[in-house]
Amino acid sequence: MKNYIVKRLLWMIPILIGISFFAFILINMSPSDPAEVAIRVNEVTPTAENIAQMREQLGLDDPFMTRYLTWLGNALHGDFGNSYANNKPVGEEIAKALPPTLYLAGISLVITVIVSVGVGVLCAVKEDTMTDKIMRGIVFIGTAVPSFWAGILLMWLFSVKLHVFPTSGMTTPGSVVLPAVTLSLGYISTYVRLIRNNMIQNKRENYVLYGRVRGLSERTITRHVFKNSLQTSLTALGMSIPKLIAGTVVIENIFAWPGIGRLCVTAIFNRDFPMIQAYVLIMAILFVVCNLLVDIGSVAVDPRMRREA
Repeated sequence: MKNYIVKRLLWMIPILIGISFFAFILINMSPSDPAEVAIRVNEVTPTAENIAQMREQLGLDDPFMTRYLTWLGNALHGDFGNSYANNKPVGEEIAKALPPTLYLAGISLVITVIVSVGVGVLCAVKEDTMTDKIMRGIVFIGTAVPSFWAGILLMWLFSVKLHVFPTSGMTTPGSVVLPAVTLSLGYISTYVRLIRNNMIQNKRENYVLYGRVRGLSERTITRHVFKNSLQTSLTALGMSIPKLIAGTVVIENIFAWPGIGRLCVTAIFNRDFPMIQAYVLIMAILFVVCNLLVDIGSVAVDPRMRREA
């Protein structure tokens, strides 16, 4: 395990360098001049003189690799530059917007796990019965609805008509319910299908037959089948955590949630390149780190994978 972890950590270094390089060249691929964008976003008419001054201030006249290495060195210290829109440090803006996003993603993850496990186990136990078909039909229909449309429908029903939850913002503890439910809808179907299929496959294994021969209750057998079916689902769940965080972009804008997704959309409209760079880099690092943790966890709990590693 120690050698495996060290090897994976060493492999992360070139991956993260490549991600940082990709995030940096995004700005250079843009047809817009970053200096002109930085001037226009503050409603100042760009002239040749102030564009030249802004290019010098942003260091855009330096060679490409010099600018990249300078940006990378600053990013390693948490300095992503200043926002074009308000001239505030990008790191501070992201630090303020990240906790609401993590809170929303965490609640969505809890909802996803509870509903997926409950429905998945029920469908596996009631395999091919009417209950199984109805539950899967409801879940799949709910998942097929686009997230923005589901969010609007939930807002119309529970906020406008029933006045149960607020329509937007992060004003009360109940404000998180509608956006969290909307965000979790896209993942519930995946995990219901994974849990159900894995449990049905395990129900046909020899150890289930031996358990019945020994006289074990169906509840005990179902518990063992469920535990042996979790490997694939846990791996997929670990990779869904960064997807949940990155996937809040649409939901946060529908429900006016003050998170990093809404911050990113605002940065895109303003062509706030430093903010976009930081968002892409942070999300990519989050995916890589979660992938590493999932792989280490899978190897730690599965002796077969440990031998292969």
